[in-house]
Amino acid sequence: MPSAHFGLKLLASDLITAARRAVFNTPHGQIETPNFMPVGTQATVKALTSDQLHELGVSILLANTYHLYLRPGSDLIAQAGGLHSFMNWDRPILTDSGGFQIFSLASTLKLDKDGVSFASIIDGSRHRWTPEDNMHVQNQLGADIIMQLDECPPYPAEREQIANAVRRSANWASRCRAAQTNPKQALFAINQGGVYTDLRQESIARLLEHDAESSGFEGFAIGGYSVGEPHAVMIESLAEVAQALPTDRPRYLMGVGNPTSLLRCIALGIDLFDCVLPTRTARMGSAFSSQGRLNLRNSRFARDLDALDEDCSCSTCSNYSRAYLRHLVMSKEILASVLLSMHNLHYLLQLMHHCQSAIAEGRYAAFLADWLNSPAANDY
Repeated sequence: MPSAHFGLKLLASDLITAARRAVFNTPHGQIETPNFMPVGTQATVKALTSDQLHELGVSILLANTYHLYLRPGSDLIAQAGGLHSFMNWDRPILTDSGGFQIFSLASTLKLDKDGVSFASIIDGSRHRWTPEDNMHVQNQLGADIIMQLDECPPYPAEREQIANAVRRSANWASRCRAAQTNPKQALFAINQGGVYTDLRQESIARLLEHDAESSGFEGFAIGGYSVGEPHAVMIESLAEVAQALPTDRPRYLMGVGNPTSLLRCIALGIDLFDCVLPTRTARMGSAFSSQGRLNLRNSRFARDLDALDEDCSCSTCSNYSRAYLRHLVMSKEILASVLLSMHNLHYLLQLMHHCQSAIAEGRYAAFLADWLNSPAANDY
């Protein structure tokens, strides 16, 4: 069985869809699901402080093992007391294994059955990770939830390449489980298989076989989506994947943050999400809104003294006009990234709260239908 420090408690299920509301316990607090995790790749959510993240109600954030291993180094972070102390964050943290980053740099890697060798994006130095090495690094970082090292093929990729990645990733999941012995860290296995439904199912079968043979995984992630495949293809195959995963553990869809995609995937039974989209689009001068995405570089906002989104209660919308925000964007002021990042994250987190309420009241199907027929669903 998974570690006693972690556990998923199902609170409610929708009457029509597969949407569910739950609480996942960790040593640094509870995570109510469905939930969105802001991405703090370098142990910082870009442009925002820990106090601001608290103010927004962020309950869990993500950091990246590959980047932190390279700089400033997991040894230093361990010496500082782990990521929580290092970045002044007292709530749950999830670390991605870095597998996606390694395999996205295909020209620099050398893969074998025992591990992968790769080059640093910082100085070109060579490094090698086995699943056991990766678990050691994530143990040093000290996140509450850690990911297995997996092989994430690009899109598109040949079926044979994806099939090999499924089998290698399942084997590495077993090795990660054997190497990860810290009971205060939850280990999530990762489903792969690209857009091939049968390979996705094979991946699940292999992971569940290892799950039964070991102390068990505390959760299951779904990787290899949102890497360029058509959105409809992702949704179609994701439905079968979600329903084939255990119901007593979290289901985490990696790398998805588009508001409409989030709502569609929640209807399929997904619990957790992460994506750089809200903060990245903020730095590009764009904002989520009840009227769809707003590009503040557009000249129509130059003299618009209305709030960014009249339906939003965040501090940005309560205190600053569209004209002022556009002025900051066009002037390339740092404050533009701060204020728009706060708004975009508030928008997604409030959307998650609305989803939780709709599920608890058994009306998620109607909530989703209303969203899809609203202006908010535009431009995503």
